[in-house]
This record gives sequence, C-alpha cells and structure tokens, in this order.
Amino acid sequence: MQFDPMTPIWLQVKRALETDIVSGLRPPGEKLPGGRDLALQYSINPNTAARVYQELEKDGLCETRRGMGTYVTGSMERIAALRREMAEKAIQEFLSKMSVLGVSRQEAARMILKEEER
Repeated sequence: MQFDPMTPIWLQVKRALETDIVSGLRPPGEKLPGGRDLALQYSINPNTAARVYQELEKDGLCETRRGMGTYVTGSMERIAALRREMAEKAIQEFLSKMSVLGVSRQEAARMILKEEER
C-alpha cells in the first residue's frame, strides 16, 4: 500500500479495511489478521495496527473476542450503513470535482448514464 503523507497511516489502513468489509472481500464474521500480522501486511508499527482495530471496533465494524482474535462484525445493518456513507461521500467528492470543471449535476448524470451504456 502506498501511503499518503498528508493522512495519518492508521486512518489509511482503517479505510482500506472498511473498503474490504463493504465490498465483501472480508465477509461478516471473518477473523481479521492479528495485530502483528496486520502490521507486517501493511508495513506499519504494531501500535498503529492496534489503533486501527480500536477505531474499527469503536465504529462497530469489528469485535475482539478475548483469546480468539478480532472479527468483522456480523451486523449486516452496520455494514450497509457504512456502504451508504462511503457511497455518499464518493458522490459528493465526484460532484465537487465536476463543479470545478464547470459540469452541472444534470450533465454529470447524463455522462454517467452514457458511460454505463458502453
């Protein structure tokens, strides 16, 4: 993973795991790598990996089972809510960029539909 120096590493790894969860790459109930394994996978400090899991747990996206590890939440509602949040943010960013280019929302919608037909 190529890290953006302007964004905290823990946040970038958290977002990568969130994307894996909402996309189904890491399905509900799946065991996540241990903290040390996550640190090795992303070439980060183990304390940073622990922070990632703490934040995901705080957001209700994973749960730690004592002596067993950390697992993706089984709550489909929470995963669906995160998917909506991420989609809405992507749409807002897209529309903002289109606005800077001088493209109206209606024109952007037409462009999306045209691209979908290809």
